[in-house]
Amino acid sequence: VFIAQSRASGSHRDVEDEELTRIFVMIPKTYTEEDLREKFKMYGDIEYCSIIKNKITGESKGLGYVRYLKPSQAALAIEECDRSFRAILAEPKNKSSESFEHEYYINNTRQELRGNTLQFCGQPEFCCFEKHENRIQESVSKRLSVISRLPFIQEQLFALFDLVPGLEYCDVQRDPHTNNGYAVIQYSTTASAIYAKYKLNGFEYPPGNRLTVIFLEDGNDSSE
Repeated sequence: VFIAQSRASGSHRDVEDEELTRIFVMIPKTYTEEDLREKFKMYGDIEYCSIIKNKITGESKGLGYVRYLKPSQAALAIEECDRSFRAILAEPKNKSSESFEHEYYINNTRQELRGNTLQFCGQPEFCCFEKHENRIQESVSKRLSVISRLPFIQEQLFALFDLVPGLEYCDVQRDPHTNNGYAVIQYSTTASAIYAKYKLNGFEYPPGNRLTVIFLEDGNDSSE
């Protein structure tokens, strides 16, 4: 079985270099590049390993790249490595990897939210709202405003906020004078809205673009 060359691509060597030898993996945030190399060197000759890090804190995002010398080695690594690495072929460097990395961020968030949603009502995670006066004084509601310096794609934002149970609608808007993203999110319960704000305010989506999530008045009694 061979991987066919795209007609839009350049030489076969270009395709081999850019599309068939570099894999993208999900890793523990404690991994170093040496740990990553150690895990994947059994599948072939590694040209380099790299870990994606937060530009501000320098902390690992739990994602990395492994570049092999041959496409067959990359294919073997994808096929035989532990499923927890979720290895796939990486986007070529000369293409935008934004949407590519989004999927991994969404997968990470989905797992985290699904796990935490099981202990979602009345658990210690929500006690933090009682510890800070400014949060107590904040008027909560079922409706949220989401602001970003980048425009939103309706389907992607819906998928992100739909990870919290009870999403009723997601209305994406765009300021004609700027390129900022703006959306209104509404949940069926105030508890879901609180949880979504708590988990997604400050979340980087896409990576490097921090979301601002605040409550919007919805006309209901927030004391509930």
